Amino acid sequence: MTTTLLLTRHGQTIWHAENRYAGVSDIGLTEKGREQAAALARWSTTHRPDAIWTSPLSRAIATAQPAAQALGITPHRENDLRECDFGVVEGRTLAEFAAEVPAAAEAFRADPVTYPFPEAENPREAAARGSAALRRIAKSHQGERVLVVAHNTLLRLALCTLLGIPLAEYRRVFPQLRNAAITELRLDTEGSAALLSLNVPCEPDLP
Repeated sequence: MTTTLLLTRHGQTIWHAENRYAGVSDIGLTEKGREQAAALARWSTTHRPDAIWTSPLSRAIATAQPAAQALGITPHRENDLRECDFGVVEGRTLAEFAAEVPAAAEAFRADPVTYPFPEAENPREAAARGSAALRRIAKSHQGERVLVVAHNTLLRLALCTLLGIPLAEYRRVFPQLRNAAITELRLDTEGSAALLSLNVPCEPDLP
């Protein structure tokens, strides 16, 4: 039996609009982010997921809430869906970090798993917790479709783990999960994963 996970990155925040890393920092949605959450709610009323799970961070909860209200569903929260901690780069851009420590930034660009940002969460550990969380969610909703609202880097690392893609390639293979777009992943009880779609906008006019 399979479960379909509808993976969604939360709506835009001020830091993301400026390309700043927002990991464990609890940053709220912009007006555009709230519009994206409303679009996700409209999408949900057509596609009718059976359950909703979110990261514990407020930007994910706020993105999921309009859809939950539209469907009459109480969202579940999963701590292991939280975003990675980006250490010294929290709230900063990669360009700012590169200007200060060019060698470390270049190493990160070449292999972000072997050379993560200083004081950041180990990407391998983040990938393990994120993929395990998705497997637990799938196991508890066998045969159903589940909307999962989480984060850009955490979801990309989890996707690589589940699909057998080397973790060091996550930034190249998945350059970005767009805000409030749908990535459809199918998981079966044997542990196999299949990527059915990537970055499909909720509405055609949304970026």
